Amino acid sequence: MHGWHAIDFDLFRLVNQTMSSSVLDGLFLALVSKAFGWFMVGLVGLMPLFFGGRIGRRFVFTLLLTLAVGEVTVLGPLKNYFARPRPYVTHPAETRLLVGRGSEYQSLPSSHAANFACIAAVAFLFRRRSLGVLGPLALLVGYSRPYLGVHYPSDVLAGWLLGAGIGLGVPLVADYSWQRAGRRWFPLWWARFPHLVPRNEDGLPATDAITPGSAVSTLGDLQWLRAGSVLVVFILGIRLLYLHAGILELSEDEAYQWLWSKHMAWSYYSKPPGIAVAQWLGTHLFGDSELGVRFCSPFLASILGLVLLRFVARFTSGRTAFFFLLIVLASPLLTVGSILITIDPLLVFFWTLSLVFGWRALTENSMRHWVFTGLCWGATFQCKFASPFLWASWALFFAVHPPSRNRLKAPGLWIAFGISLVAMIPVLLWNYAHGWPTAQHLVERGGLSTPWKFKPDFLFDFLLVVPLLINPLFFVAILLATRGFWRASAGDEADGAVTVHRPLLRYLFCLGSPVFLFYLGYTLRARVQPNWIAASVIPLLLFAVIYWHRQAEAGNRLGMRLFRWGVVVVLPLLVVLHETNLVRRITGKPLPAKAEPLKRVRGYREMAQVVGYQRQLLERQLGKPTFIIADHYGRTGLLSFYLPEAKETVGTPQPMVVVESSEKPENQFWFWPEYRYESRQGMNAIYVIGTGSEQPPPERLVREFQEVRSLGMFNVEYRGRTFHQLQIFACVDKR
Repeated sequence: MHGWHAIDFDLFRLVNQTMSSSVLDGLFLALVSKAFGWFMVGLVGLMPLFFGGRIGRRFVFTLLLTLAVGEVTVLGPLKNYFARPRPYVTHPAETRLLVGRGSEYQSLPSSHAANFACIAAVAFLFRRRSLGVLGPLALLVGYSRPYLGVHYPSDVLAGWLLGAGIGLGVPLVADYSWQRAGRRWFPLWWARFPHLVPRNEDGLPATDAITPGSAVSTLGDLQWLRAGSVLVVFILGIRLLYLHAGILELSEDEAYQWLWSKHMAWSYYSKPPGIAVAQWLGTHLFGDSELGVRFCSPFLASILGLVLLRFVARFTSGRTAFFFLLIVLASPLLTVGSILITIDPLLVFFWTLSLVFGWRALTENSMRHWVFTGLCWGATFQCKFASPFLWASWALFFAVHPPSRNRLKAPGLWIAFGISLVAMIPVLLWNYAHGWPTAQHLVERGGLSTPWKFKPDFLFDFLLVVPLLINPLFFVAILLATRGFWRASAGDEADGAVTVHRPLLRYLFCLGSPVFLFYLGYTLRARVQPNWIAASVIPLLLFAVIYWHRQAEAGNRLGMRLFRWGVVVVLPLLVVLHETNLVRRITGKPLPAKAEPLKRVRGYREMAQVVGYQRQLLERQLGKPTFIIADHYGRTGLLSFYLPEAKETVGTPQPMVVVESSEKPENQFWFWPEYRYESRQGMNAIYVIGTGSEQPPPERLVREFQEVRSLGMFNVEYRGRTFHQLQIFACVDKR
């Protein structure tokens, strides 16, 4: 060591060892305890009482926004960029470690020091006197990091400086932006809140800037629509930064379908080509990274947000339209779909667009909107084989709403239907040329190859999980809206929601309910994945929100209260679930691996390191080229993505990672000759299987190689927790 590194380490030893005592041990361990974490959460929650109601609420909002922006845009990227090892990694024998081992290469800067300095800085802007309490606390927390053995003093100093800069800079920049844009774009709100950061004159109304009367209502709606547009753009920016930070690794399906995008075709073994096209576009814009693979999900979600904002505002108000965006954000299934790239976000996007265009086509009988509707129907099929559900939904609407049947006599509907049929032709031709593998897959996936047997457990699982994915309070609001609407509609009662928007509500209900009810009934035959109902969620939410908006105007606010509490309770939880490592920072202890909700998108870089090391070891020992065989298509995709030397071979005649061979098509690899390793005679391989217990090698693998022996079981750890278990075999001399 030399220069500042030596000084840094000398200061670390001074704090960590020379100045240690049992009293300080107890004090600093208390600062990282679960109890202190909950104390800080409660303290922030009580800030509105300390600062005063309106200013206090602004403080909490500003603080949470500042912490989130700082973590995503500054602290997280810097940690990944510097990748500085912690003291117990570089100097294990000279470090007195008092807490558990965290992420070993994210020492600079210290997040604890930065976050507490940020809290102190934001509080200082709102109440100068708060610095007397929160300033020493930030210093104490920062000092505890080298004392506990997890950071160097320079990490803490950098954290303090960055945290203070973020805590002062983000609110002041936001306040300046509000001064410039708020007066022009949101004059009503600016009149009530001329400053985001309090001033001496803050709180004095400036209503003389607004002309009272009906124009206020119109301007108010316009402000809410502008606020909704700002929210959509802001959320898009946050999501892109979040994906760029690499907090979530790819899931098995995402990595598998990333390989599809390297082999573009008219269709694939289990899905139409839409998902491959989406990943092809994203990776050509941002490269083969998590951001590139997933880019289309947040981008399409933002477009859909703007469409829904305008659609809801047409039938309710600007405020309800803005609130609907929060409802979408507080629905776990829709939020996950705006981050991960699966067929669901693509399906939801085009299904919802077809809903919007379809309503315009029905009400205006516009040929242009019928064409757009047909294109969306076709795109829906290209993402998932959902066209039968769409047709059934429209048939149901014509059945329950007789006045709409005159559209059956006009050419527009049939042109849209024809466009959707044309979109099916490439997929059908590909399947015909390859022996209809997709039909076989869907039969097996749906359990149609086995006799029907009543299985109520599947129904109970469905009814338990689906409300959680939609949001339990939203689910109750949908059920109550359904009961209230159809009771009033059948009885022709004087109900505001029924009389004003009867056709629209019937249309929305019909565009959502068939998908949900079909899979609900199908649970009596086979297990249904909860995400299969994704296309029904937005139509049913639209139905319930528009219904309850009209009910609220008549004095019945039950439904809107359910939606409001669903947002208030669930949205903060979803924010935390985007980065569950925050739990450790708050409580001092990580979530157990079994309770980790992000387990399926973490630990794969480490898995690739384990497998890559074993491959290189076998290659050096036997002196022959060695490739990798995975037991599952998802693991094949993940190893191809996260193992650098394997990533370089993707798209070449001999990829390094292949999937276990089979006698019939079981995945897309069957249709790519380069992934069949029959021609690799004389080569060695390692076979990787994901398992929790030791197993013998597959008989087919034993027949393919001269020798197959187990190399043992390997735990794949993520931040000190075992996330995955592998068994690896050495396969010698391909026959």
